[in-house]
Formats: sequence, structure tokens, C-alpha cells
Amino acid sequence: MAFTSILRKTANSLAPLAIRLTRVQRNYHSCIFTALNHGFQPQQPTVNRFYPNTLHFSTAVDSQKSASDESLLRVIESEIQCAEESDEYDQVRTPSEFPFKIEDTPGLQTITLTREYDGELVKVNVHMPDLVTGEGEADDDNDDDTEKPSKSNVPLVVNVSKKDGPSLEFNCTAYPDEITIDSLSVRNPNSEDELAYEGPDFYDLDENLQKAFHKYLEIRGIKPSTTNYLHEYMINKDGREYILWLKNLKKFIEE
Repeated sequence: MAFTSILRKTANSLAPLAIRLTRVQRNYHSCIFTALNHGFQPQQPTVNRFYPNTLHFSTAVDSQKSASDESLLRVIESEIQCAEESDEYDQVRTPSEFPFKIEDTPGLQTITLTREYDGELVKVNVHMPDLVTGEGEADDDNDDDTEKPSKSNVPLVVNVSKKDGPSLEFNCTAYPDEITIDSLSVRNPNSEDELAYEGPDFYDLDENLQKAFHKYLEIRGIKPSTTNYLHEYMINKDGREYILWLKNLKKFIEE
């Protein structure tokens, strides 16, 4: 009885396969017969034979493209809504004692700060922050005690110039409540290529000279209270630029 049951199950499982194979054979023979028929029938104009198939293919491609675009748009709109609802991108209030004028152009990854100080023009280019979440920091370079711990920071390029004279250019990194000077150069605007005189590694300078340059920047407005605000501002700008990019992307897909 068990063997009979197995035979029945096998027969039942093979039946659909046999039917499918029969259909394939029928379709195959039908295609051959149709092709032979066309071979003996009078030739029709090329446009009449192929244009309907081309039109059908084009319509199918357009339909797939439309469905794909609609799906992409839904994802983009959802991402825009999520980003706009995030508290992280709320407007940052400018402190009353902030000494600079901010030039912020949408679409750019930097902002420019300017102010006049005792006949000098102080110009600061502020770049997007390098954010550090804190994950994995403890595992990196544990044996190197001289390396500065990795922290979120904002890169700055500070240029202090006098009318028709040379300027000092500081490359700085602003950490929370701390500013480091990475390099210092003297630029001559009167030369054709604005020749820059690169100084030695800043940390090789005499310690008193390093402190004097930090004080030089501080009285011109480059101090922790300023850079802490800039850190928040640039995080906010990063979010705004992301939303702007998404909206432009959506506009392109819709057109």
C-alpha cells in the first residue's frame, strides 16, 4: 500500500509538469507554424509589421519609468518631512555679542564671516563640521598619548588684512571650548600670485609666541564663545542644505 501511495504522489506531482511541457511544446509548434505561415503569405509593409510591437514596448517602458519615479518621489517626500520635523535643524539664535557679519549662501558648504577691527579686515571662512559620535574612539591609538583625542570640530581659515598691505592667514580647528592654530602664513596681495610665505610648523614655535598668536586672534573675535556658536550654526546649515538638496532632487524627478 505504501508503494502504491508513493506511485500516486509521484504521478500527481508529475502531472502538472507534463501539462506545462505539453503547453510549451504546443506553443513551440504554434510559433513554428505561425512563422511558416508568414513565410508563405504576401509580404506586408515593414511599418505595419513592426510598429505595433515597438509602440507596445515603448508604452511598457514608460509605464515602468512612471511607477519607479512615483516610488522614488514618495521616499524623497518622506525624507523631506522627516528632516523638516527634526528639532536638530531649528533656527540657531545668534548671540548678542557675536562680532561678525554672516554671509550664508544656500547651496554652498561654507559661510563667510567679516568684521572690521581697528583698521583691519577680519575674514573667516567656516567649513562644515567634522562630527564625531564617540564610537570607537577608545580603541584607536591607545598607545599614543601625544595624539589629541578625536572630537567634533569646525575647520576655519582666518585672514587678517590691512589696506593695500600683506595679510596673515591662520588655518585653525575649533573644538568645543578650544581653538588650535594649525598653520600660519603671510600673504602679499600686491604680487601677481599673492605669494604666501609659509611659516614653520606652528607647534615648533616658542610657546610664548604660540600664546601671543592665540591672544592676537582672540581680541579679533576668534574665541571659544564664537566658535561654539559656529559649531551649532554649521550643524544647522548642514541640515538645511540637505533639505534643499532633497527638494531640488524632487523637482527634477517631477519635471
